[in-house]
Amino acid sequence: MTEQRIIIEMGMGNDLHGMDYTKACARAIEDAMRHSSLPLFKATGLSPAQMRVQVTVAVQEPDKVDTDALAALLPRGKAKVRAVPGGLNVRAGVEVIVIAQASVEAFLPDQRGAWRLK
Repeated sequence: MTEQRIIIEMGMGNDLHGMDYTKACARAIEDAMRHSSLPLFKATGLSPAQMRVQVTVAVQEPDKVDTDALAALLPRGKAKVRAVPGGLNVRAGVEVIVIAQASVEAFLPDQRGAWRLK
């Protein structure tokens, strides 16, 4: 079965003092989600459970990201998170500021001909 991407949002987050990559990624995901709304579920009667959510987070040390914890933060759909190299580590005196980027994509099974907006 083919899928259709119904949304893609980007976000940025950081951890200023703890050098916590998961925390920075969580903030980037939250930033992306603040920019979106999915009223199509109410308009069409589709269930959010049908939605697959693919999140990609980018940080300098992706192996330090707890992707399962991040997936648990997503409120709807079947979520999967992957961490890839990217983002920034910025030295601020003795501390390192972690800056993360996130892409949140949502997919539904192909809906062509299945419904129409009223």
